[in-house]
Amino acid sequence: MNEDTIRLVTIGRILRRRWRLLAVLAVVGALFGYGTSVLVFPPRYTASAPVLLPGVWEERELLTQVDIATSLAVVDRAADALHWSDVSRSELRDHVSATAGDGNIITISGTADTPERAQRLADGVAQQFVQFAAEVAGSGTDASVVTQTEALRKQVAETNRRISDLAKAADPGQTVESVQSRTALENLRTSLEAAMKKLQEADPSTNKSGMVVMGQAARPTSEAPPTRIQLIVGGALVFFLLAVVGHLVAARMNRRLRTEPEIAAALGSTPLGAVDVPGEWPAHGPERVGRRARIRRLLGADTRWDVPALQKSGDEAGRRLRYRRVCARLREQLPAPRRLLVVVPDGDEIARRAAGQLLAEAKNDPLLRVVEVSVDRPIVPDRGTENGAVVVLSANSWTAEELAGIAEACADGRHEVVGVVVAGPVQARPTRSAADLPDDATLTFAVPGRATGGRA
Repeated sequence: MNEDTIRLVTIGRILRRRWRLLAVLAVVGALFGYGTSVLVFPPRYTASAPVLLPGVWEERELLTQVDIATSLAVVDRAADALHWSDVSRSELRDHVSATAGDGNIITISGTADTPERAQRLADGVAQQFVQFAAEVAGSGTDASVVTQTEALRKQVAETNRRISDLAKAADPGQTVESVQSRTALENLRTSLEAAMKKLQEADPSTNKSGMVVMGQAARPTSEAPPTRIQLIVGGALVFFLLAVVGHLVAARMNRRLRTEPEIAAALGSTPLGAVDVPGEWPAHGPERVGRRARIRRLLGADTRWDVPALQKSGDEAGRRLRYRRVCARLREQLPAPRRLLVVVPDGDEIARRAAGQLLAEAKNDPLLRVVEVSVDRPIVPDRGTENGAVVVLSANSWTAEELAGIAEACADGRHEVVGVVVAGPVQARPTRSAADLPDDATLTFAVPGRATGGRA
């Protein structure tokens, strides 16, 4: 599948054929997530305390208050009040955060290893923030300004008293002059009260002060993310997805040849045809023993997953017909006596069974001798009376480099590779007896001079 588009059927094939390996890797990922939750991200709880800022505040001013709430000055004061010896002040600052919300509300959050400590941390920082803000507002007012303001208030109060006295001493008559005097005194009193109100609003000691903690922080009932369950599930999911992606990457990098023309070109010969072998795809490579092999069998990693599903074949007579056609082509290409060496890669069980069936169908014409050669270090017997060599192998099992090594081994033994037979497993479906096929059927259906790949 190195040139195929990844489809859902490929994912389904991985899940179906490697489910045990994927399940084990998912369990390993869950254990990894659990270990991470214990060592790296222990359980944490977060509590939040809201603080109300009365007055009119701009957005940048609220952000300034957020920075003040998480500053070292406020957090250090909270640390002194909490008296936690197991947490340093720098660590405590990392566990405190603040956000500005609608309605001039600053939410101060504290994170700790227990719900009780998280609640105490949030409440402590909120209280220290309010006290610190009040102290800053009080200390920011100049003493001379405060003195002048108080003197002005007293002067305004004295003026109001004198206005009242003048209003009482004025002529109580209804003359125009007396009415105008009393009206002017009342207007003067109203103007003084309005000026006094504006003076109080402009006083820096009362402006934007009076921050209030709106209530005690609620004790958290669940862990703060990432929770232990999230880490366990996330670890299992990550390991599972990495395993699937690893299978896909390995399949995309697979260089095994699949088609008859590719295999024939790697061996420098021509395809003689494709034959069917009833059965399943075996594990690639020779049978291994030992602890590692037992583990691979237990996990289902000893069998190929990237091979296509088995196709249904015809009956036994149809399968024998394919072998007879291969023999007929060999008779047409080679002069008598036709003696051939059948080369089968070591560990290719499908090819070995196909070579045995080809030997049975040849009936000594041509006369075949089967040899198995190692793909890692191929060695072919020297040429005797043979007219050449026929390579029998299964598709999607060997790379071009491996097949080139077999071709070189044949050339070193002075054997010309006269053809390639590609074997593939199929689902057996016997419907009629092989005896119903006459022995000369191969002569009836053989195609002389076949030089292209594909199934016969």
